[in-house]
Amino acid sequence: MELSSVCVVDVVGKIVAEAKVESHPAAIINFLRKLGLSIERIGLEAGPLSQWLHAGLTKGGFETVLLETRHVKAALSAMTVKTDRRDARGIAQLLRMGWFRPVHCKSPGSQEVRALLVARKQLLGKLLDVEFSIRGILRGFGLKMGVVTRSGFEARVRELCAGQAMLEQIAEAMLAARAALRKEYSKLHKAMLALVRRDEICRRLMSAPGVGPLVAITFKTAIDDPARIRKSKAVGALLGLTPRKYQSGETDVTGGVSCVGDEMARTALYEAANAVLSRVTRFSALKRWGMDVAKRRGTKRAKVALARKLGVILHRMWMEGTSFRWTKEASKVPQVARA
Repeated sequence: MELSSVCVVDVVGKIVAEAKVESHPAAIINFLRKLGLSIERIGLEAGPLSQWLHAGLTKGGFETVLLETRHVKAALSAMTVKTDRRDARGIAQLLRMGWFRPVHCKSPGSQEVRALLVARKQLLGKLLDVEFSIRGILRGFGLKMGVVTRSGFEARVRELCAGQAMLEQIAEAMLAARAALRKEYSKLHKAMLALVRRDEICRRLMSAPGVGPLVAITFKTAIDDPARIRKSKAVGALLGLTPRKYQSGETDVTGGVSCVGDEMARTALYEAANAVLSRVTRFSALKRWGMDVAKRRGTKRAKVALARKLGVILHRMWMEGTSFRWTKEASKVPQVARA
């Protein structure tokens, strides 16, 4: 957070300069320019400050790339002594030899929306924690909340605590915290809905079954630039929805999904797939495909497979600028006629 280890190597891998520099774009740029060298490329391991540093160094005129953290860890795992200085040396050599996979750096707009989604999720999680805590406290005294609506939650708690001074005091404090969390969560949720209403791409993605405002904007900010994915079928692997594979000699194991990539987008697509199979009443070829997979492989696998397929469809819709085709016959209609 405070200091970054910097290592500069030449074309043959010889170390030219090493230093500890303040973790700020201006400080790093100043250090590199003082060297008086022609810097070919700068590599940053993906991390909390990497996107901010990437933007600052790129603005400063340097070609900067983000390195996939898992690949860097695997490449440097042979080191018996791990220090920041050695990590910087290893990253510099990886960059020189090209043994790395670049990570897409999100646009400032997508970063801002993602921050809104993360904050909204955090407030919702804390709100649910408070509600579950209230239920647990009352349950210890034999007071059961039962099934209540969100609007009727507070009245039900006060009804159960009536006549018990200590429980009334506890409930009053926790209900006040719940009300504050609910109010602030509502603000962020409305801000998210307003963004979706103004975004043409999100509205188009919402034409697909199971895709609501949250799924649409989460998927859009996760992909950010659809052109960076050459084939739509690669979306599943990018979001960690494809199986793991380990093959060596006589061993050949196919495991569960890899769970790499954007967790929020993966979760959103899975929830959308669950909605398609369990809640969406309008029938479609997509739902038929998911139900066929469920009959053969089970519901859990069907939801993962449907989430992967839904991600591919959403990317294709985004690239072609079309809405979801509910029937196969619709796909045969010329693009001009659909417009």
